[in-house]
Amino acid sequence: MKFLKMTITFVFLFSFSQAYCAGADINSVLYAAYKHNKTLVYSAPPPFEIFDAGTEEWVDYEKYGKFRSIGAENYEYIVTDSKGLAAASGEGIYPNTESIKQSFNLQNKSKKKQSPEQKDYYKQAMSVKQSPGMKLYLTAFALEKSGNFKHAVKAYYACLVLFPKTVGYTQWNTPWYVAPVCLAKIKYLTREHPEIGVRLDGADVIIKNAFDNDVKNDVFIINPGKLIAATAKDFERKIEDLPKIQVKKVTGKGKVKLVQYQNGNFELTVDGKQFVVKGISYSPTKIGLSPDFGTVNNLRDWSFDDYDRNGKVDGPFDAWVDANRNEKQDRDEPNIGDFALMNEMGINTLRIYHYDGVNKDLLKDGYEKYGFMYLIGNLIGMYAVDSGAGWYAGTDYTDKEHKKSMLESVERMVKEYKDKPYVLMWVLGNENNYSTVSDGSSSGSGCQAQAQPVEYYKFVNECAKLIKSLDPQKRPVAVCNGDTYLLDYCAVYAPDIDIYGANAYRGDYGFGSIWKDVLREYSKPVLITEFGCPAYAKGWSIARIEDAQAAYHKGNWKDIEDNLAGIAGGAGNALGGVIFEWTDEWWKSGYTFNPHEHTTESQWRGPFLDGNAYEEWFGICSLGNGSHSPFKRQLRKVYFMYRDLWEGSE
Repeated sequence: MKFLKMTITFVFLFSFSQAYCAGADINSVLYAAYKHNKTLVYSAPPPFEIFDAGTEEWVDYEKYGKFRSIGAENYEYIVTDSKGLAAASGEGIYPNTESIKQSFNLQNKSKKKQSPEQKDYYKQAMSVKQSPGMKLYLTAFALEKSGNFKHAVKAYYACLVLFPKTVGYTQWNTPWYVAPVCLAKIKYLTREHPEIGVRLDGADVIIKNAFDNDVKNDVFIINPGKLIAATAKDFERKIEDLPKIQVKKVTGKGKVKLVQYQNGNFELTVDGKQFVVKGISYSPTKIGLSPDFGTVNNLRDWSFDDYDRNGKVDGPFDAWVDANRNEKQDRDEPNIGDFALMNEMGINTLRIYHYDGVNKDLLKDGYEKYGFMYLIGNLIGMYAVDSGAGWYAGTDYTDKEHKKSMLESVERMVKEYKDKPYVLMWVLGNENNYSTVSDGSSSGSGCQAQAQPVEYYKFVNECAKLIKSLDPQKRPVAVCNGDTYLLDYCAVYAPDIDIYGANAYRGDYGFGSIWKDVLREYSKPVLITEFGCPAYAKGWSIARIEDAQAAYHKGNWKDIEDNLAGIAGGAGNALGGVIFEWTDEWWKSGYTFNPHEHTTESQWRGPFLDGNAYEEWFGICSLGNGSHSPFKRQLRKVYFMYRDLWEGSE
């Protein structure tokens, strides 16, 4: 953060006024919030001592074994000198099983209090229940979380060399592949901590047929690459001169275009200039309302709400910042509005999940006053929307009447919005590929797409063709999938889609192989249509949580930037991302169904701060104790992280 001293207060204050013409109110409020956030201080404990770091700083695996079929289907590494490799690797790293026990005993004898991270490290490194590959990955992860980044990189790389075909399983019993994560983790850690002194060169992991849940048909093509010496300069981005590269294809005939270059890079342009999507999911529902009780349609009502009856929409124009987090509106905390706050943060795009019933005058105001563009979506049957299906049976993509009803909805969408200058692209679905129908024991999601992948993606393609026939500006059409599940079906049956959208929650390192996977399988650009991290973890202080949430988002955004068009070494097909989300949503617990309670129960295991997802806590803004809803905002540290990062990337 560039605002470090009180002596530059006025520089800070005036920097906030770039795009806001209503005086200094927003400047002073944001500065007050920033100052308060600086009082939330978390000091991470120092990394615990590694008693045996190994005889080699970075293991030369060619000295202790043989590589076979590097970059081919039958890759393997065969250890020929197990003793030498164990000594070189150090404690906790295969095949060293002895020095970790010595380390554990020495630690116990020292009677020093062990941190939770150190306890987890010993637990994982000495586990007899896990497979060798999973054991090594979990050991590396524990080392990373303890701050022992160098030994963590060593362990991640060992896992990539020795056990790249390891498969773990999620709580839904779906496969989770270790090798791509190890590769991504190494790149993330060495970039964020150049003092480690190495970078990974030449590594690649391809897993054919990995987009279903059947591991029996998987084909692994592995090149572990090499760790080579590096300095901070080696991690500086190198920019390619895109204007000198020939254009291969242009989609769009108006304000918005999707450009593909001969080198395979893609970029969005608006009015002829590169447009990186810096998006946000936005539905500031009043606390106490919930679709589970039929009291609110979260996708629409926020754009009309005027609870204070002053003629202005509440969230966008009347929200105020509780800068000192005292749960009340002080004299120096005027109503500013989310749109102004978003604009100051650097947001340029809002995602509209389903077009129907949204206040178009509000969207127009956002466009004309702040330059916001919008992702205009149609859920095409997710949550049984517009298909005519009952919730428990779910949208059936083999049913002619369901498809007819949804195509009529798509047609209405385009006719309503085709002449609006603020439409950036059309987005079809929202994780329909993950959808299930209720069997009586669960709520399901009102959609049968997961069980009907061929029929679903054929219908997606039909929708894309319809949109293109109706939109005179031929703006790009995206599909919104859950990560890359069923990507292979999408590639075969939906060729007329222009952009692959993915709701992706992979971890603080970013999105790993998603960029290259989509290029290899589908030859499309990627928009991350949702990403984020909950601002809650059991037993953590607020300061620690907000630091970690900000770091998580930063790692995600840097990965997006590394893969934009014109960045040497990246995939070149990233178009930006949509943060999930602006404010916490108190109605999403799924267990208590109490929209007045900000639940701290985890809904599912995931790659978040304490390994759990807390659906009600993903906001950039907190709603505090819930009073003064829907107006009060408490800006978390991640808000200022983005403001600094995005302002610097302009």
